Amino acid sequence: MKLKALLVILGLIISNSFMTMAWYGHLKFSEWKWSQKLGLLAIILISWGIAFFEYLFQVPANHYGFKGNGGPFSLLQLKVIQEVITLSIFAVFTFVFFKSETIRWNHLVAFFYLY
Repeated sequence: MKLKALLVILGLIISNSFMTMAWYGHLKFSEWKWSQKLGLLAIILISWGIAFFEYLFQVPANHYGFKGNGGPFSLLQLKVIQEVITLSIFAVFTFVFFKSETIRWNHLVAFFYLY
């Protein structure tokens, strides 16, 4: 695989790591003393702050990865790569931060069809 393709995929991995933390990380806030009195608006603003870093990686990865801009991937390929990365990172995030979640056979079947 070419270096440009690897950099695009790395950018999407970093981007999706921030996205997952912004979308789902706040669900752990109630366990942390400093955040127990935060209102919904504060949680939204914190999540937006995290999502800012998502866009710092996602937009350039898609821009430089797109064939129309000299990149190695079509628009459909970028989207499929992004979705597979998103679900993979979400699975890792879930099992690391939310230990009560378990993987079932139907999750494995769904992952198989995505890959």
